[in-house]
Amino acid sequence: MIALRKSEDRGQANHGWLHSYHTFSFGSYYDPQNRGFRSLRVMNEDRVAAGQGFGTHGHSNMEILSYVLSGTLEHKDSMGHGRVLEPGEFQLISAGTGITHSEFNPSRDTSTHFYQIWLLPNQQDLVPSYEQKRFDGAELANSLRLVASPSGMNGSIVIHQNASIYLSEIRPRRIVLHDLLPGRFAWLQVLRGDVTLNDEPMATGDGAAISDVSMLRIEATTASEIMLLDLS
Repeated sequence: MIALRKSEDRGQANHGWLHSYHTFSFGSYYDPQNRGFRSLRVMNEDRVAAGQGFGTHGHSNMEILSYVLSGTLEHKDSMGHGRVLEPGEFQLISAGTGITHSEFNPSRDTSTHFYQIWLLPNQQDLVPSYEQKRFDGAELANSLRLVASPSGMNGSIVIHQNASIYLSEIRPRRIVLHDLLPGRFAWLQVLRGDVTLNDEPMATGDGAAISDVSMLRIEATTASEIMLLDLS
């Protein structure tokens, strides 16, 4: 079964400095039919205005993955990290027993466009940790590149959940395939472009919850970038 979550059906929050789309219930947006999928709890697409950002706030017992599409994002946290995320970079915060952090767009004239994805961890009260990484564009071209996994295999970011996360940049009319093993589920998010998922059309911002499907066939209609989460 493939259940589409169209971009225009997502929740929205526009605070002036922040325009956010919420795939699942988040903050003041509540949708009892969309509160998460398996261990996936948040899929937010955020645009932060130049010179603005999220003040210091806390998290605990959550795996928080950020991926920058354009602009830059300056990060500071209670673990002592002070980093800037550039386009194409991933950041993983394993919040564990608790961290505080801030996120800020340091540009004077350019907005920052990024996705923030939260997954429940498979253990509570882990020691907090941080990882930041970029993956070679050649490895993303028309191929599903593993970017996060429990084991960190193939140089992927280590995530404390039985989930494998893939990224791909697909040229028009090219196809990527993914076997979904029995008992596994998947979420596909179209970051930009247009694709078909097993002949179901999907556009920028669309997502899809996938269950009881053994083979995923993703074909690009236009130059596209997708994120695929393989979930227990």
